[in-house]
Amino acid sequence: MGNLRVGIIGLGMMGRHHARVVRETSGVELVAVADPFGDVHGVAGPLTALENVDQLIATGIDMAVCAVPTAQHEDVGIALAEAGVHTLIEKPIAHSAEAGERLLEAFTSRGLVGAVGHVERYNPALQSLRARLANGDLGEVYQVATRRQGPFPSRIADVGVVKDLATHDIDLTMWLARSPYAELDAQITTRSGREHEDMIAATGRLANGVITNHLVNWLSPMKERVTVVTGEKGAFVADTLTADLTFHGNGVVDTQWDSVANFRGVSEGDVTRFAIPKPEPLRTEHESFRDAVLGAGSGIVTLAEGLETLRTAEWLIVSGTPTHPEVPA
Repeated sequence: MGNLRVGIIGLGMMGRHHARVVRETSGVELVAVADPFGDVHGVAGPLTALENVDQLIATGIDMAVCAVPTAQHEDVGIALAEAGVHTLIEKPIAHSAEAGERLLEAFTSRGLVGAVGHVERYNPALQSLRARLANGDLGEVYQVATRRQGPFPSRIADVGVVKDLATHDIDLTMWLARSPYAELDAQITTRSGREHEDMIAATGRLANGVITNHLVNWLSPMKERVTVVTGEKGAFVADTLTADLTFHGNGVVDTQWDSVANFRGVSEGDVTRFAIPKPEPLRTEHESFRDAVLGAGSGIVTLAEGLETLRTAEWLIVSGTPTHPEVPA
């Protein structure tokens, strides 16, 4: 069997990375690229930069990457589904849950593989963490807390920080803890003068009892991507900027300091930073997508999972939006 023929639509910041990784991935071949605004990053190379999804489909592709702005995911995705093309859609799945439902129906009704690009799942630190949680290394999980902060990316114009960034944290939290959200509450603010929210502080509880906390913003001059999972035996800290995973174990040495010993909690124990392989997350994502198309793997973020994440994000936005009741006359 020859290589799977891949097309990419959307040649912006993410599209150019997808093109590079597709060219580095075995079993697939990049045969077409398209963007109505042209090839601003020089992605095409020897290929002709096409203008739209119809031209992309006409090249006879087996798989596609949809990296257009979120507002266009539905139209482009459904066109690819109707043409019988397996598609990886950048996150979030769509601009609204209703649009996400239509995308899910379009792909599942045709027996096609649809995936959502929640690339954080493929970060080596989180991949290792999930395996260790499944192995019982932390015992019972109590809490998942995330911090995702940094400056505003000027390329984002059609959604706020919840759908663009917090969807990463929503997805990875449900994935790590293997449970959907049961309760959510948020505080949201807009400080930059743009249409959409740019800062959120959220708390919640998953259906399995794990509590959650998420701090996400586009207003910080420092960039931070940290996930802390606290449980019965200590805490794991995953830094997805560096792909480092550290374990802080509960202490097992009795203290001789009476005022400290009277505190009936855990004590500080050994700290272990794990040496783990660090493949590029986007490459792992593409390999998982390729394998799913070939029927040889199930490591993708499915459209159904992407839809659940988007619904949860919309729940956060609603819970964090201030209400202004009418003032009695």
